[in-house]
Amino acid sequence: MRTRSGFTLAEVLIALVIFALLAAAGTAVMAAAVDGRFAVKAADARTAELQRLRALLKADVGQTVSRSDPTVSPIQTGDGVMLGLIRTGWANPAGRARPSLQRVEWRVVEGRLERRVADQVTGAALGPAQVVAREVSDVRVSFVSLEVETPVFTPRPPMQMAPDAVRVRMTLKDVGPVELLLLVGWDR
Repeated sequence: MRTRSGFTLAEVLIALVIFALLAAAGTAVMAAAVDGRFAVKAADARTAELQRLRALLKADVGQTVSRSDPTVSPIQTGDGVMLGLIRTGWANPAGRARPSLQRVEWRVVEGRLERRVADQVTGAALGPAQVVAREVSDVRVSFVSLEVETPVFTPRPPMQMAPDAVRVRMTLKDVGPVELLLLVGWDR
């Protein structure tokens, strides 16, 4: 009598169960890797947004200049403006005829931190908003002047036309509280 070679039904079922377990584990590992990739990509984008925010604020505050009118502070807050200032350092690669100073306003609008600039210090309308950060809340600005921190800066001519530093505190969703201390680099 001849016997047939092959697998029994029990062996085939065991092989299928092992294959199903390996396939399920592989799918779970792949799903976790894809989720991790998206999380890293989102965190990287948020970090880049924070770095742009810091760089723009640092450049604006660091290049603040005083104006010829000693009663007007070159840096201020109020009227919906988180921070308004007059700055220099405006690149002019085309060599257009325009002033070297620029008016900059930072505002929080519906959870977005926006930066707007005007080509002229006075009289010119602000340009389009540049969204610098999203999901921003609880924004507070204070001024450090002569080692005293106050929520409003009042110039004291001729000695103190601008604060020594600006402190910006805010909360960013998915990041938490953020605090920046920026030195004012005005022409003393």
